[in-house]
Amino acid sequence: MTDIKELFADEIVTRATVHDVELPQGAGTMALITLDNGFDHTKPSTFGPGGLASLGEALDAIAGRGDLAAVGVVGKPFVFAVGADLKGAALVSERDQALQIGRLGHEVFRRLGELDVPSFAFVNGAAMGGGLEIALHCTYRTISAGVPAVALPECFLGLVPGWGGTQLLPHLIGPAAAVKLIIDNPLSQNRMIKGREAFRLGVADAMFEPADFLEESLRWASAVLRGDVTVSRADHTAEDWSKTVSDARFLLDMKLHGASPAPYRALELLELARTATRDEGFAAEDQALADLLMGDELRAGLYAFDLVQRRAKKPAGAPEAALARKVTKVGVVGAGLMASQMALLFARRLEVPVVLTDLDQARLDKGVGYVHAEIDKLLAKGRIVGDQANRLRALVTGSLTKDAFADADFVIEAVFEDMKVKQKVFAEVEAVVSAECVLATNTSSLSLTEMASGLRHPERVVGFHFFNPVAVMPLLEIVRGERTDDATLATAFAVGRSLKKSSVLVKDAPAFVVNRLLTRFMGEVIGAVDEGTPLELADHALDGLGLPMTPFALLQLVGPAVALHVAETMHEAFPSRYGVSENLARLVAAGKPGVYAPDFSLDPEAVALFAGGTSPSTAEQVRLRALRALAEEIRLMLDEGVVSAPQDIDLCMILGAGWPFHLGGVTPYLDREGISEVRFLPPGVASVPA
Repeated sequence: MTDIKELFADEIVTRATVHDVELPQGAGTMALITLDNGFDHTKPSTFGPGGLASLGEALDAIAGRGDLAAVGVVGKPFVFAVGADLKGAALVSERDQALQIGRLGHEVFRRLGELDVPSFAFVNGAAMGGGLEIALHCTYRTISAGVPAVALPECFLGLVPGWGGTQLLPHLIGPAAAVKLIIDNPLSQNRMIKGREAFRLGVADAMFEPADFLEESLRWASAVLRGDVTVSRADHTAEDWSKTVSDARFLLDMKLHGASPAPYRALELLELARTATRDEGFAAEDQALADLLMGDELRAGLYAFDLVQRRAKKPAGAPEAALARKVTKVGVVGAGLMASQMALLFARRLEVPVVLTDLDQARLDKGVGYVHAEIDKLLAKGRIVGDQANRLRALVTGSLTKDAFADADFVIEAVFEDMKVKQKVFAEVEAVVSAECVLATNTSSLSLTEMASGLRHPERVVGFHFFNPVAVMPLLEIVRGERTDDATLATAFAVGRSLKKSSVLVKDAPAFVVNRLLTRFMGEVIGAVDEGTPLELADHALDGLGLPMTPFALLQLVGPAVALHVAETMHEAFPSRYGVSENLARLVAAGKPGVYAPDFSLDPEAVALFAGGTSPSTAEQVRLRALRALAEEIRLMLDEGVVSAPQDIDLCMILGAGWPFHLGGVTPYLDREGISEVRFLPPGVASVPA
């Protein structure tokens, strides 16, 4: 068996250095451990065998001393610690190796809570995963009000907090709050909390401002040691515990339908924490960690995490950033909801003037009014201050004429999805803007090349496809037409970065990536219903994937009219693979918003519109039909060069369609299920190494 140190040969070791601090008010000497990997805050401290050994050696030196009143732990500036070194974890190929990792972390971390003197964690910066677990093992914790991220994100990746988190946290803050941090937040797009909320939940016993955080923390520790400050913690009844676990299991079943093992294992460990001894609880964490480290879900999660953290930051095929032109003013054609959302985002992120245009004053006033109302909401929530709100309101204006775009550097259209309408808009804009102004389209399915065909400068037209809601969805599909030049493309990517979006370069092909795949996917499910499969059975046939919503719920979100229009566009492009449902057309004609009523029950009238088929399928047949269609479409897209690699397909589906992290995107799942005739990814990528 390979020694785990060899798996972590590339570990950036987090050193644990110790120096003595004389505490105020004569409270004695504290041995203060500082965790530091030698880099600045852009490379946070993590723990592999080397880092754990360094911390263990520091604790060895401390344990032999009889002159200490306390032990403290603090991180380097702006970072406490952010957990295990997952690069090495991804190389684990034997269960005994996985078990070693769990046991080693417990062996070292638990010593902080079993010293002869009290221990204090001074959480001065980001604390995630194993970093937060270090703090949990200490007797007391303080936290800086400026801490940007506190989290136990393991379930997001397909793991559990395996170095004490599931056993220590529920006793500290109660089972309900522990479920929130360990399960709910990771499954909600890996939500992090800030220092103030961590203090409010009871993760920390005291909170101080960043400017004098360590000084105040040491003063507080002195007061605790002297008995001037008493820390009390609430008890939690067995009834509280059982209700929390029961409610959490119900919600997991509703959301995941058993699709992802990690959250369920985490919940089992939380339940165990109520009665288990520390040894029993930690041993159970070791076993869970070993099982999950040897599962494909973790490898898929790490693959997805790598895509989002690395590939998204260096988009494949993007031109050199130096070619990008400066953008000092933005124009938005249209003042509907999507256009207004874009205007607000441009103003907030670029901090440049943004002008909207529309056909009449009423529509224009509504669009600008929406932006100003959203700014007021941000102000009310404390997301921005008064001066920022005033500046943002002043940046966003409206005009009934496109002459207002004369000095714009970037103009994006968000008008009705009709080729002739968009061509007319671009011709009008080109007549007033400079030759260098980028003309962007938010089209979701139309040909960029055709849209630009009648312009004097088709080379400056680029696709800039947002997803709804604009402020929330992280993906931006940047589309290169046949004539789009590098300067235009570079400018689009630069703007995408400024908007804090993850951009993927896409070829000018019908519906690009996300809408092409979702339309095919939904079309197969709707087709099964058209043939006679009960609607509810078909809609839940793919629940086992743990997708964010069912196909017909997605239809409700998109809107039947939009879905029908895209289906017609795709049918025109690929008639043999994309059908147009007559029943969907009837749903649109009836004015129904979908098949669900406002209370999420099925609308009998809407369901009746899909009745009449005589060839029903089973749930498994629907599942295989939809997945095989996805595999076929992805293979065709790769052959067509729509994107450069399967990884870009996965990145688009994760960020634009909410495809679960625990699946690793769509291609690893299709590979594991044996759906694709030829693997999309090599064995060992997003799966356990052979």
